[in-house]
Amino acid sequence: MLIGYDSKFLYFAFRCFDDPTKVRATIPKRDSVFGEDNVRIYLDTFNDQRRAYVLAFNPLGIQADGIQTEGQGMDLSVDIVMESKGVINSEGYVVEVAIPFKSLRYEAGKGKHWGLHVWRNIDRMNDELDSWMPMERGASGTLNQAGKITGFEGISTERTIELIPSLTLSQDGASVPVFRSGQRALMEAQGIPVPVDRGRFVNHPVGFDPGLTAKFGINPNTTLDLAINPDFAQVEADATVNTANQRFPIFFEEKRPFFLEGIEIFRTQIAALHTRTIVDPDVAAKLTGKRGRTTYGFLYASDNAPGNLGENDRDLLRATEDLSGVASAARRAQLLAARGPLARLVDRNATVGIVRLKRDVGKENSIGFFGTSYNFVDRNNYVGGFDARFRFNKQTTLEVQALGTNARRCTLRTDPKDDRCSTLNGFVYAYNLSQNKRQWSWNVNGVGRTAGYIADLGFTRRVNTNSQNFSVSYGSEPKTKARIVSWQTSHYGGATFDWQGRSQNFTYEGQVGPSLQRQTYIRVGYNTGYERLFAFEFATPTFAGGRPEVSATSKNFFAYGGSTPTKRISFNYFYGYRAGQLDYDFGAGRRYPRVSPSVFAARAAARDGLCTNRDGNPNFVRPAVCLALRDPGEGGFLYTNGGITYKASNALNMSLSFSKNRLVRDDTGRTAFDSNIYTFRTTYQFTRFAFARARLDYSSLTSNYRGQFLFGWTPNPGTAFYAGYNDDVNNGYFNPFSGQADQGFRRNNRTFFIKASYLFRRSF
Repeated sequence: MLIGYDSKFLYFAFRCFDDPTKVRATIPKRDSVFGEDNVRIYLDTFNDQRRAYVLAFNPLGIQADGIQTEGQGMDLSVDIVMESKGVINSEGYVVEVAIPFKSLRYEAGKGKHWGLHVWRNIDRMNDELDSWMPMERGASGTLNQAGKITGFEGISTERTIELIPSLTLSQDGASVPVFRSGQRALMEAQGIPVPVDRGRFVNHPVGFDPGLTAKFGINPNTTLDLAINPDFAQVEADATVNTANQRFPIFFEEKRPFFLEGIEIFRTQIAALHTRTIVDPDVAAKLTGKRGRTTYGFLYASDNAPGNLGENDRDLLRATEDLSGVASAARRAQLLAARGPLARLVDRNATVGIVRLKRDVGKENSIGFFGTSYNFVDRNNYVGGFDARFRFNKQTTLEVQALGTNARRCTLRTDPKDDRCSTLNGFVYAYNLSQNKRQWSWNVNGVGRTAGYIADLGFTRRVNTNSQNFSVSYGSEPKTKARIVSWQTSHYGGATFDWQGRSQNFTYEGQVGPSLQRQTYIRVGYNTGYERLFAFEFATPTFAGGRPEVSATSKNFFAYGGSTPTKRISFNYFYGYRAGQLDYDFGAGRRYPRVSPSVFAARAAARDGLCTNRDGNPNFVRPAVCLALRDPGEGGFLYTNGGITYKASNALNMSLSFSKNRLVRDDTGRTAFDSNIYTFRTTYQFTRFAFARARLDYSSLTSNYRGQFLFGWTPNPGTAFYAGYNDDVNNGYFNPFSGQADQGFRRNNRTFFIKASYLFRRSF
């Protein structure tokens, strides 16, 4: 390896000796080089052992880049402008790299040092990593074991301006009701029967959507990002996931480039910021950087989404502008009450503010402050608190964080003077104490949120809960040439209580298995747990039968494994079965209605005429059995998934994955849900910068098919051309407008778009 620099570029050159017929290299998309041979550079440009650029290149020079944050792992969402080329020759392969200094944030000058790691990854040798610096397995951390380079003098300090104007042309269509809410409300108010609405498909006019993203390099360590109407048309849609029997929200990763830039500065142990809550910003600005020992980040956004009402709501507003045709005063008052809140929300923006400060203390410690602000017409929310990270020795690290929250919620009325508002205050804490030795590691962690905790800009699965967990793992010394390379085992235990001291659940899990040649691994495990449900958590005074709570103890066996037997094929498979899994009695859509005893009893009572007052008895009281109260119960839960990837050639990559989740109740013997999801992906790279990508998803719960097709040309981060088509259809499922079954295929929506953007980059 050779390193050099001039006033504008940092250069790396690698000569990797190998049998050229065994080198694993294809032409993948950016950031997808880690499943084959590659070389990697870690650049800690502030020499703080906390954050570094990760730059990786496969033997053909394809790039991957990201940020390694100590304690958080690697984030590959960052894309920097650089040049790289690679070639496979008779001795192995050669890679050459040129990195503009203006693409980096750094401190340079006389006496300044940068941290440096250089690794070579040999994929076929069980993902072997060869390091320039000795890596002690008995020490936790990566950046604290980096080497040091110095001598960066005479670098031209430039201020850089990047402008990325974009233009998106799109045409879409969607299924909509024939009778929208405003028309339906007026017909009902005038006593006109509304016919059965089976919906219709409407094609919208061609959309013209310009946008601008700008980046200003104020100095080598501070950057200002601006966005005006940023467009994210090229971002891949979220994967289809199982939503049946889910009590709590499902997390989806952020994928939008503007928010991903510098996101590691804003990330903390508690997920008090999840930028996907900023849905559709008209304007956004972000200032991030580091000066001395202080890292800082500020973000502002004006989000159009909360006030961007759907067409049905807008139609209701239009329809209720003149109510002279409604004779009934009571109906006029009812329509005005529905109109009032919408009129106050329409086209109003939410204001978002975020601040992050972190101060390095000592060699590898830090303390920080984090705060958010969210304001809209009917609600506001403020979050603020402190966090810290301490390294006691080379194996032991402690992270702690505590935040307080204040939220105000108002019930919108036609007249703002009639609003009723309430205030909620909350608190959250988290800690993580870990020790990593050569073969043993353990971790103790916990998180707790009070019932009043609200973070509108964060991701919260559950409130009024305290979770305490412990885990320990062991890995034997690897024997790279042996059939069994190593053995691993891990054990986890955790318990959750609410703030009133009542147990909510506990879990123990243990697993063990070997790692073999050809990146093959096998694991088997056992899990047992206890779960307790309270009726008030399900917004009901009691469960069926007058029970205030329901609990169950589960026993679970699972096994999984995977392998890369050749450089073209890799696969993985997971199988698990749990006895004692609770069905929460939500149902799973039209195909899988609720199957609890309470539901069957209510249906039987209705058939027997017990639920209807047919004699006009003024003292008739509907029996409790007719209510079909929520009735959670135990069942057998099968969950399995797997996938296979086939690299047909250097340019063509295909993968197929599946997931199955099925729960059968013990008390009724009925299937609560049976969710099967299949995903097929394929990418063809015409060149390093041009590709075609297709993805097909199918979900059996709704007989839903989604197709995503994209052609892209991306010569550098910022300059791009995309042409894409997305389609979403159901087959033989229920019509959402009529509530009746549809025969054949019904299209939900489709979109065709073309997007072009260009990077203008100037320095001065």
